[in-house]
Amino acid sequence: MHCPFCGHQETQVKDSRPSEDGTAIRRRRACNGCTQRFTTIERVQLRELTVIKADGRRIPFDRDKLARSIRIALRKRPIDEVRQERLLNGLVRQLEASGEQEISSRSIGELAMDALREIDGVAYVRFASVYRDFREIDAFSEILADMNHRSVPIDGTSQETP
Repeated sequence: MHCPFCGHQETQVKDSRPSEDGTAIRRRRACNGCTQRFTTIERVQLRELTVIKADGRRIPFDRDKLARSIRIALRKRPIDEVRQERLLNGLVRQLEASGEQEISSRSIGELAMDALREIDGVAYVRFASVYRDFREIDAFSEILADMNHRSVPIDGTSQETP
């Protein structure tokens, strides 16, 4: 593992522990060159996924890009970090377990929207407005009407439909 600070090629693992949800291992490392410390996270990757963009380009799946999008949608919402990480891990597991090596960006976006719809209505609308590129107020009205029919939770808690 190269040091992110000085680029030295040798680092030493000082501590390893499983993440809170058990899907990753966090390792504390120290550089043998500059003595700086940093953390790495090791996750199981079932298969290499390729994303097919709307314009036909194929790019490697980037878990961090999906994580950023979800965290932006959930910013300042009552969803703690552990629950966000579980949501993200669940999405990635679904993608890897789909059996498909190539997945359209549209499928990933729809999967993320479905997951966000289940846990927080505001985050769902935020994500949908960017993902679906809302340009008119009517688009918001339509999605809000759909949410009312489905009893989407707005406060980060699950609601049962009667």
